[in-house]
Amino acid sequence: MSFYEVRKEYAGFDFKGFFAGVTVDRVKRALSKSRLTEWDYLALLSPAAEECLEEMARKAHRLTVQHFGRVILLYTPLYLANYCVNRCVYCGFKANNRLERKKLTPAEVEREAGIIAATGLKHILILTGESRRHSPVSYIRECVKILKKYFTSISIEIYPLEESEYAELIAAGVDGLTIYQEVYDEEVYAELHPAGPKRNYRYRLEAPERACRAGMRTVNVGALLGLHDWRTEAFFTGLHASYLQDTFPDVEVSISPPRMRPQLGGFQPRVKVNDKDLVQYMLAFRLYMPRGGITISTRERAELRDHLVRLGATKMSAGSCTAVGGRSGHESTGQFEISDGRSVAEMARMLYDQGYQPVYKDWQMI
Repeated sequence: MSFYEVRKEYAGFDFKGFFAGVTVDRVKRALSKSRLTEWDYLALLSPAAEECLEEMARKAHRLTVQHFGRVILLYTPLYLANYCVNRCVYCGFKANNRLERKKLTPAEVEREAGIIAATGLKHILILTGESRRHSPVSYIRECVKILKKYFTSISIEIYPLEESEYAELIAAGVDGLTIYQEVYDEEVYAELHPAGPKRNYRYRLEAPERACRAGMRTVNVGALLGLHDWRTEAFFTGLHASYLQDTFPDVEVSISPPRMRPQLGGFQPRVKVNDKDLVQYMLAFRLYMPRGGITISTRERAELRDHLVRLGATKMSAGSCTAVGGRSGHESTGQFEISDGRSVAEMARMLYDQGYQPVYKDWQMI
């Protein structure tokens, strides 16, 4: 049974009715458990749980230190290309937006890699728009071969692949996958993805499973917050992560809770997700999956990210740039505006000040 079938089991479930029935006592019972069910997790995502955030935060902090220590893994994104054939209504790179399209040459990849490597980072996340024609697997494989000279861990955030294609990139040196479902509600997904291969909900949802079967070391999933009700999207993200961890126990599974940012096209969030909502989501997930990673990107502002260090975060981006070739002086439109523009050194200083250790490298393929 794939996660698609798992997701279908909740079709028609009355989430509003469930949340209306959750009391503070129900939340506290969930908090007292050492192992939570999915219904406990859903209770922690309810409006009633907002009264228990302090207690949730204390337990989330304790569990995070217990399983991860006082460390934060640092990484940065590298955009290889911005060509895209999809028309996702919320994305700055969508096919019908007018912007300069670009794909890095091997020499430009080498130049960007050198700039990033000079910061000390050893983990990198490479991204492309979703165009197989402009950014085929063969192109990504050649870029990975260049990047291997500079980095010990290379993750991809690209269009969904077949299992054999994931295996091909793993053989080239890729060890991590980030892929956001964007929206777990299938009807809303269809509304927001009117054209392009990304319209295939199930193919995207099952991509992490194909990557795990191919031998991917780490997998990161999530929903883009602001497109649909955050409580149910957080619930299905957690279920997805739990399913992957149970099905592929040798894979490191993590989530990201990205919130929408201003982008070319000006699409406005359908749902407001405030800082308190984001914190509640992070805390609930930490209590549901104590060993699950939580990645916080530069979509969030510096002050908030500083506070999230102690609330369950395990991985953060630094020195980010969302434009193709942006680090080496090429002026182009980024996928979205970042909120925290701090350098790697500035992020490291912040972590040291909080008594945490910034980690630049925790993986070396032999």
